Formats: sequence, C-alpha cells, structure tokens
Amino acid sequence: MMGIINLSLGRTSAFVVAAVLAGLAPQARAAQCGNGSGGFDAWKQQFAGEARAKGVGATGISALMGTNYAQATINADRSLHSFKLSLDQFMIKRGSAAIVARGRSMKQKNAALFASIEQRYGVPAGPLIAIWGMESAFGSQRGNQNMISSIATLAYDCRRSAYFTEHLYAALQLIDRGALSPSQRGSMHGEVGQTQFMPKAILAYGTGNLEVAANALNSTANFLKAHGWRAGAGYQPGQPNFAAIQEWNAAGVYQKAIALMGRQIDGGE
Repeated sequence: MMGIINLSLGRTSAFVVAAVLAGLAPQARAAQCGNGSGGFDAWKQQFAGEARAKGVGATGISALMGTNYAQATINADRSLHSFKLSLDQFMIKRGSAAIVARGRSMKQKNAALFASIEQRYGVPAGPLIAIWGMESAFGSQRGNQNMISSIATLAYDCRRSAYFTEHLYAALQLIDRGALSPSQRGSMHGEVGQTQFMPKAILAYGTGNLEVAANALNSTANFLKAHGWRAGAGYQPGQPNFAAIQEWNAAGVYQKAIALMGRQIDGGE
C-alpha cells in the first residue's frame, strides 16, 4: 500500500494517510489459520469478531468460545487411507456384504417409508440404504466427538480452512436457531445424524431431527434430488444419476461402492 502514496505530500497529509491505512488494517485482517493447538484460542477471538459481523448471535458465539482444539479430529483428517484402496478392497474393509444383507431386510421392513420417499424425491431405496449403512451402520455409529469443536478445529487448521469455515458459519447459525445444541455429538469431521450430514447440508436440505432415521433418509433423498437426481434413471457409473452420488462424497471409490451396493439392495447383481 505504501507504494501508492505520493512522495510529494507534506508531513501532515502523509501522517493522515498513514493513520487512515493503519485504522483500516485490523478490519481487513482475517482470522489466521494454524497447524497446531498453540494459536487456537487467539484464532477463536479473531473469528468471533468476524462471526458477529456476519450476524451470528450470542448463543453461537458462546458455543464457538467454548470449543476445544480437537486433536483426535486432526489425527483422523491426516489418516484417510481407506479412500486410496481399490473398489474390492474398499468394499471388504467397509463390510459391504453385511450392509447389503441387512439393507435388503431394512428395505422390506420399512417398505412404506421408502415408497413415500421415492414418490416424493424420485430416489429408490437402494442407494439411500447403502449410504445409511456406509455412513453410520444404520444409525449405530454416529460418532462421539463434540461437533462444534471438530468443525472449529478444522476451520482453524490451514489444510482445508476455507471449506470448513463455511461449515462453521452454518453450524453457528444452526446453534443460534436451536436446531443443534452446542453439545451435539458427531463424527470426526463434524458430521451428524443417521446419514452424517455436514452443517451446510443441514441448512440447505435437512428435514427435521437427523438423529431420526426417517428424517435423515428424507434429507438424503432431498440432497440427491437437489443435485440432479432424475426419477427412474439409472445410478451406476456412466448413468444419469451417478453424478448426484458423486456430489454426496468426493471419493471415487466411495461413489462406486454406493452405486454397487444400492443396485444389490434394489435386487440387482
């Protein structure tokens, strides 16, 4: 900035310009990301100011300031090795045979629910059940991390700060609204509910309490429809609805596993 100041300015004018620039600097400075726990508390103070400026209320700010640096989340974020496996290896590691077997039973037991979901969103039972089984083992493994601490830690961490900052703002909005509690438990990256939604997706596509299976499945179908799912079209790789599955999770091996298990649950091979 200093290079644009005309050197012919008098001392008084130059002082005024410098003072104005100095006064602007704190407002322009964003919360600084970090790579360890040491700067987390200072980052929270900075981020709280930004959050207030964006309209986050007292409840959300209080939740933010109550967060702790989640080392377990950082460790998990650095260890996502399963997505590098082959499809066959991934399917074995994730227990796809058990998911398919139980998924077929769940489809039969909850036939009315899945029929209503398909009628409303055009999404058949198979891929929804595959996601449900993969994400939380049909609701039995939803994670036990403090959701807001996990997301705040990842928003502070320099590796993917911008991505998780968006989710942190969404989480604070949900807490302000009373839709989530500051003590909400979730998985390592802040996913919550039976099909493991991130906060931005809850805001955009959530239908009710996602700890309830029916709400989570409706919300998942709502997400897929919003990302281009077409009723009656195929969802295997190369078919129209595979693109919607790709929007659910960025890992190619995960996408193919959901499509394959979904087809098997729906009665295909």
